[in-house]
Amino acid sequence: MYNFEYFAPTKVVFGRKTSEQTGQLVKEEKCSKVLIHYGGNSAKRSGLIDSIKRSLDEAGISYVELGGVVPNPRLSLVYQGIELCRKENVDFILAVGGGSVIDSSKAIGYGVANGGDVWDFYDRKRQADTCLPIGVVLTIAAAGSEMSDSSVITKEEGWIKRAYNSDLARPRFAVMDPELTMTLPDYQTACGCTDILMHTMERYFTSGGNMEITDSIAEALMRTVMKYAHVLKADPGNYEARAEIMWAGSLSHNGLTGCGNDGGDFATHMLEHEIGGMFDVAHGAGLAAVWGSWARYVYKDCLPRFVRFAVNVMGIQEGGSPEETALKGIEAMEDFYRSIDMPTSFDELGLDPTDEQMKTMARMCSITTNDNAGSARILHEADMLAIYEMAR
Repeated sequence: MYNFEYFAPTKVVFGRKTSEQTGQLVKEEKCSKVLIHYGGNSAKRSGLIDSIKRSLDEAGISYVELGGVVPNPRLSLVYQGIELCRKENVDFILAVGGGSVIDSSKAIGYGVANGGDVWDFYDRKRQADTCLPIGVVLTIAAAGSEMSDSSVITKEEGWIKRAYNSDLARPRFAVMDPELTMTLPDYQTACGCTDILMHTMERYFTSGGNMEITDSIAEALMRTVMKYAHVLKADPGNYEARAEIMWAGSLSHNGLTGCGNDGGDFATHMLEHEIGGMFDVAHGAGLAAVWGSWARYVYKDCLPRFVRFAVNVMGIQEGGSPEETALKGIEAMEDFYRSIDMPTSFDELGLDPTDEQMKTMARMCSITTNDNAGSARILHEADMLAIYEMAR
């Protein structure tokens, strides 16, 4: 195992009707004015935004609002949010939504609190010194951004999708009511389950450092998500399943499942960022479409981990060679994706990238990662292109 630091400062308020506590939670942050940041009309139609406004009114907190966040959140809206916050002297951001809303809120928080262009942080040109405090009312279990240090933003000019990580943006609190996720479309629920699994697998498939307790937590989390993903496909209104998935999403991306290893692989995420940037696909679906190709490309370089995954997570009986066991585990994972209507290739995702588009994605991924992505196997631009080609 490797030395590690674990930092998870977010206060979690979990369960039915917990969104009614939002005003009091914000009041405890000693702020004077709040930006309520959210996505589309569903948050308004459901009455959630009005309920949160009432909670803030009762707590004596003034606010402004900005909706319009879309999947793969846009830099242009971040700029609007920064301008609005400065104009209205906002000193706290309340994200009402899922990962896209939370990521957009973090970017606005960086932009308001630091000078210059906020895109500089995502473009690796400089580091943030501070960030406006952020709270979350979670409505989608997927990205884990409610407890993570990560934010991913898409710049429309060139359709460039980039991540920036800093503990400065970890939310102060996260309100998690599983009932708020019950109206999600089945496809969005499945995408969320896929993203949760991938956040765990990115930390699991490493070539450096392991802890038995960390591995066991990760394996249990993955088994739990797959179990309850099937439950939700058959019974979308199942509260217990919604709760299990929501909590798994937070634990998958707050650092817990990476303690003691080398920091994780995350090559699949980097590969998907270019797919999402170019084609604006749902993040979870993009991950599922490319994961199997990545796994088959790297498994021999990380064979013991793939064998353990096959046996402990996918329930494969050991027999034959380790390579055969590993491949059966990969196949079983792809079968799971298909069972919840997730794609396992570009074709199943509904894409037919040209050779030139795949070369562009590989080149951009190489630039973003300094031509050095992964842990299970270090990937360079030629490797990235080969994986994209395998994913056809």
